[in-house]
Amino acid sequence: MAFSIRLTEEERLLAESYAKLHSYSLGEAFKRALFEKIEEEYDIAVGEEAYQEYLSDGKSSRPIGELWKDCDL
Repeated sequence: MAFSIRLTEEERLLAESYAKLHSYSLGEAFKRALFEKIEEEYDIAVGEEAYQEYLSDGKSSRPIGELWKDCDL
C-alpha cells in the first residue's frame, strides 16, 4: 500500500536528515516511526490497565526501604 503526505519544506528536510542519519529510506523512516508510536501507545495502555487491575485487587506498594529492613539489608 502506498500513500502520500504533505510536508512543509522544513518538515521534509528534517525527515530526510533523520532518515539519512539512520541509513533508512524516507519511506522506511516514516514506517518505523509510525509503528514505534503505535507500540508505545499500546504498551502504555496495557500498563495502565494492569495498574488499575492491581489497584482494584486491593494491592498496594510500600517504600523499598521497608523491604530492605525486612531483609536486613
